[in-house]
Formats: sequence, structure tokens, C-alpha cells
Amino acid sequence: MPSAQPRVLYVTDLAYPARGRRYCDEDIFLSSRLREDFDVALCHPLDAAALMDAFDAVVVRNSGPVLHYQAAYDDFARRAAEGGVRVYNQLTGKADMAGKQYLLDLTAAGLPVIPTVDRPEDTGLLPDAGEYVVKPKLGADSIGLRFVPREELADLSYEGVLVQPRIRFRYEVSFYFVDDAFQYALHAPDPDRRWELVPYEPTAEDLAFAQRFVAWNGIEHGIQRVDACRAPGGELLLVELEDLNPYLSLDLVAPETRDAFVTAFKAALRRLLES
Repeated sequence: MPSAQPRVLYVTDLAYPARGRRYCDEDIFLSSRLREDFDVALCHPLDAAALMDAFDAVVVRNSGPVLHYQAAYDDFARRAAEGGVRVYNQLTGKADMAGKQYLLDLTAAGLPVIPTVDRPEDTGLLPDAGEYVVKPKLGADSIGLRFVPREELADLSYEGVLVQPRIRFRYEVSFYFVDDAFQYALHAPDPDRRWELVPYEPTAEDLAFAQRFVAWNGIEHGIQRVDACRAPGGELLLVELEDLNPYLSLDLVAPETRDAFVTAFKAALRRLLES
């Protein structure tokens, strides 16, 4: 007898070698919990386009940096849009899902983001710093990132890269959302150990900061992670808005927080299926 439960294709690269994290453990856990309410099949991102038509929804989770399979991802996104496939996260994100252009857009709009430029004539707009960060516009996982002194900015090739001041921040903090609802926050007390995270109790001001970027992105269906740094002056600055496949560090939160996240995730998938 056919199952009455919705069928979900869960896209993940269980073998992706993330530094300091085990993506596979998180997806084994999450997919096992989703099976309580859905019929779930796991597949590699390279297989998603060929398989998705047989499912009611596609969940893209820890699928690794898209730049490793850009053509296949572009084909998946195009076919999903043309076929009206329900994808979680929905494929309309304006942040990391579309590259790093949003950091330029947010800088130009005067929002609280690390100042970012992509033209040599704009480097004078950046604050003085001991070093500057040069990163690819289509980068991920710090691939291609490097540091240069200010005197090298004039001779830098700006093709396909962004430039930011290297801020000696106090710590990094990440805020995790399901759709537009805040779930939990984690922070890295040691700036040199990004993935050694501990729970963080955000203030109302912190949450307003994070929510502002989630609202800006306009995703109705999706998990987002707002990464920020606490600048020397005490203010938060956006580092990254991850809206494609953010790692969730669920192993570092309390069991009741993890259960609440799963409940919110299931409810979000039901809303997607009803949309």
C-alpha cells in the first residue's frame, strides 16, 4: 500500500571533509528525525536533479560548497524552478546562495556589515587596518581567502574578488533561524578557533540585528545562519548570511534546544508542502 506520508529527497554530501566539523553526523541525525513524519531518501547533490521529480519536496542540507559542482547545481536550480519543485531552502536567496555580491549591496546601503569593496578606486572607503581580507565573490569555506597589507591593494587584481578590512574582533556569534523564527545562537569565544562554539544568550538588540538580515533576504521557506562579529567598539557587524546549506552545529546545543529545532524544521516543511 502506498505511504500517506510526504516524500522528501534529502540532499547531502556525507563524505564532505569539513574542517573541524562532521557534516555527516548532523545529516544522519536530522534525516532520522524527519523520518518520523516523512518518507526520506538521501542523495548526493550531483544526483538531485535526476531524482527530484519523484518527491514532494527537496531538502538541501550539508551539500558542501557549490563551487565544487557549479554546473550541476545550476542545472538543478534551473530544472527545479522550471518544474515548480518545492525546494528547502527555496532558491530565491539573495545572500550566499547568490555569491558575495550582497556584502557590497549591504555596505552601499549602510547596514551594519564589515565594509566591503570590489574596485580599486573604492579602497579609500575602507577603514585603516593592519591587513585586508581578499576573498572570491563565489567563495565558500574560506577557499581562496588571503590577507594582504594596504600597500598591495593598488596592484591587486580585482577580477572576481572582494576586499574587506581584517577586523580584530572580540568574538564571532551565529544566529540560527527556521524560516523567519529564531531558534538558538552559538558563539566562538576564541577568534582563532571559529568552530569551537558554545551556547550564547542573545540580547534583544542582538536578535534585532540578526532578524534585520533575515527580513532583508525575504526567504519564506528555509534555514538561515546569520554570522556576525563583535567589533572592538562593541557593535555587531555581519560577516556572512548563509542561506543555502548552513551547518547548524546541532551537536553543541542542549537536547531540548535540538528537539525544538527539529519540531520547527518539520513544521516548516509542512508549510512548504502546503504552499
